[in-house]
Amino acid sequence: MSASQTTTEHDKIRNWVKARNGRPARVKGAKKGGILRIDFGKPEESLEEISWEEFFRIFDENKLAFLYQEKTESGDTSWFTKFVSRH
Repeated sequence: MSASQTTTEHDKIRNWVKARNGRPARVKGAKKGGILRIDFGKPEESLEEISWEEFFRIFDENKLAFLYQEKTESGDTSWFTKFVSRH
């Protein structure tokens, strides 16, 4: 697997997601705040799209960091993401 990076920078996250035609989302029916996801391609039924403002509010309140990968080991664009706790 190619090296992954972690960031809390809103602009970097937004740009990475937009470059892959993704949208900020959360799991439908999750407790207060919600469980954040990035929705790519056709919208998933289990997710609801949210604004970037709401996304980053939840992101910061829960002290999350964005773990992502730019390229796969073979050099293709990667869609790998994960939300992790800030250290």
